[in-house]
Amino acid sequence: MNEKIVVLDYGSQYNQLIVRRIRELGVYAELKHPTEFNINEELGLKGIILSGGPHSVYETEAPKLGFDLLNISIPVLGICYGMQLISHTLGGIVVTHDKKEYGLTNIDILHENPLTKDLPNHFDVWMSHGDQVKVLPKDFIGVAKSFHTPYAMMMHSRKHIYGIQFHPEVRHTTYGNDILDRFITDICGCEKTWSMSYFIEQKTKEIKDLVQDGHVICALSGGVDSSVVAALLNHILKDQFTPIFVDHGLLRKDEAKDVDDTFKHQFKMNLITVDAKERFLSKLKGVSDPEEKRKIIGTEFIRVFEEQVKSLSDAQFLAQGTLYTDVIESGTKTAKTIKSHHNVGGLPKDMKLILIEPLNTLFKDEVRALGLELGLPERIVRRQPFPGPGLAIRILGDITEEKIKIVSESDAILREEFVKFGLDHLIWQYFTVLTPIKTVGVMGDNRSYDYVLVIRAVTSVDGMTADFAQIPYHMLQHISNRMTNEVRGINRVVYDITSKPPATIEWE
Repeated sequence: MNEKIVVLDYGSQYNQLIVRRIRELGVYAELKHPTEFNINEELGLKGIILSGGPHSVYETEAPKLGFDLLNISIPVLGICYGMQLISHTLGGIVVTHDKKEYGLTNIDILHENPLTKDLPNHFDVWMSHGDQVKVLPKDFIGVAKSFHTPYAMMMHSRKHIYGIQFHPEVRHTTYGNDILDRFITDICGCEKTWSMSYFIEQKTKEIKDLVQDGHVICALSGGVDSSVVAALLNHILKDQFTPIFVDHGLLRKDEAKDVDDTFKHQFKMNLITVDAKERFLSKLKGVSDPEEKRKIIGTEFIRVFEEQVKSLSDAQFLAQGTLYTDVIESGTKTAKTIKSHHNVGGLPKDMKLILIEPLNTLFKDEVRALGLELGLPERIVRRQPFPGPGLAIRILGDITEEKIKIVSESDAILREEFVKFGLDHLIWQYFTVLTPIKTVGVMGDNRSYDYVLVIRAVTSVDGMTADFAQIPYHMLQHISNRMTNEVRGINRVVYDITSKPPATIEWE
């Protein structure tokens, strides 16, 4: 990337959102932990944003800045904790205030400044802080205030150093995008070149330089991520690329046929299909722990690929659809491990193929945009996400063919009804989960003792956060009736009304 903004992660729940907003404005941005950031090694760096965070700057263990703020020429913007850190580092005073601010607050602009140029002098912002700057550092000017915060914004009198106590990245801040836009364009001088066509151009050069005369294989599952990877590599490498579809027996109903029809027949890719149902199910027999399931499936995937390499003598590379959110959730210095993703945590250490992850800097919505740019049809690009381990992590407890059939059939009913009700484009992800719980029921005149099935449906943009979908009761009732009548083995259907956080989208 020629130009970029680096967001230093100090632990805010909104840190990913800052990155997303800047990319939406047309400039490439990435998140880095302060201890991983070396300003001298960042090619194309045009600006630095310090995120918010849960710490207090005066705590002994509070994260520090890590570079000499006053002796760099690159503009810096501190948000919330970032503003307090700038102030504390340069000799200002930050204190805990008894009048804490959380939620929507009106601010008054007191001094002309580049961040709010041509904006109204009063507007609403989203505050979330207990500490605040009491005394500004030397050479700083108070730019804005709120009722409880005397310095809601500050700037250096000569250098491009800015601090804002509120969160411009959240939608509640009326002119939040305008403030970020002014920082990256007017202050940092970025050109808005970040787009999916630009990404394709950059990835084409990067992958061709890496692969040269080699051959790449790809794990094609039929999901959005792997489909976009396949389309991208097919676009770049042509005959040097072979997608491999492994049917592990844990796919959605009729998915194997759909993959074959789409990529082999419609897009004329040199698709290799491997029927490995028995192999995967035998490895998973009796396994209940979700992390173990993921690792078994990840390992078996690689073993299957390595076996296929024998018939592809020049294959040296394995491509897969790891996304930016996968990397973060799987545990980095910026985030504790929530769950190990199949694409991230399940690869064996002795894997003999060189890994290529062309999407690992993209969010989900960017991947969809990339797919459309590459010519993939809407029905593939707009598909809801499906995890690499498939139905294995939608069956709580051990996996059997009976349970796979229950989840597969119920999921098919859910998808069919959502299309019928017009919900398929309104809800980001929806599926069924089979619990190990059995309850008493009545089927006809007979007592039943069958499984409890869960419907999970969420609205989201990129999967980092999600809200449960508020589906009308009559629709849920109709779907539940179909499932209990048509799917053998369940007698009770429940609906998950938990958002992310505190839950994850998948149950395992």
